[in-house]
Amino acid sequence: MAYQTFQQEYMQMPPVTRAYTTACVVTTLLVQLDLVSPFQLYFNPILIFRNYQLWRLVTTFLFFGAIGFNFLFNMIFTYRYCRMLEEGSFRGRTADFVLMMVFGGICMLVTAMFCSLLFLGQAFTIMLVYVWARRNPFVRMNFFGLLNFQAPYLPWVLLGFSVLLGNSIVVDMVGIVVGHIYYFLEDVFPQQSGGIRILKTPRFLQQLFEPHTEERNVTPPPPEERPGGFAWGQGQQ
Repeated sequence: MAYQTFQQEYMQMPPVTRAYTTACVVTTLLVQLDLVSPFQLYFNPILIFRNYQLWRLVTTFLFFGAIGFNFLFNMIFTYRYCRMLEEGSFRGRTADFVLMMVFGGICMLVTAMFCSLLFLGQAFTIMLVYVWARRNPFVRMNFFGLLNFQAPYLPWVLLGFSVLLGNSIVVDMVGIVVGHIYYFLEDVFPQQSGGIRILKTPRFLQQLFEPHTEERNVTPPPPEERPGGFAWGQGQQ
């Protein structure tokens, strides 16, 4: 019965969220079982461009460390905000959602070459949180029952919490900066006088992810109707 419930919930997840979170969990399990080494997964430009280990361009976003509190913390946020974006402001726009992830990933890879970052999964999560938070500015958040704040402050609260856990501030800052770049290009600049929509989804992505969609909404989406929050923090509108 529990398995059927889990299977039903799993299959109800939107496709991009299901694919990404599954890849993260499977990668971590492979490392935990010593079937794969983290040294085979981290971002290394020399190995990528000289030895053609191209998989590192992807696996750097899939490994969050050994199974423990930090892994569970990141996976909960990744799953929740990835799903809320896909089912909310990107509903019916799967190709646009994939473009956002690809754009963010490329920006982070370029940054990693100069900041010597090895794994970018946490930065990717913060980017998802940032975009959701900026598109839901009036949602009230509660963190651990201690802090009450508006949604746009959530990435900064997570940054402070990450510092308290002893993590580097650079990783979270990369996620915030990349998230803001996407938000500005997609939601702010097109609405300004003379502004245009720079990030246009390629037709092959539209045909791949939305083959039966004839009309696509290219205007900035309204805030999501569902409240934000997570196991240790609740959101209210």
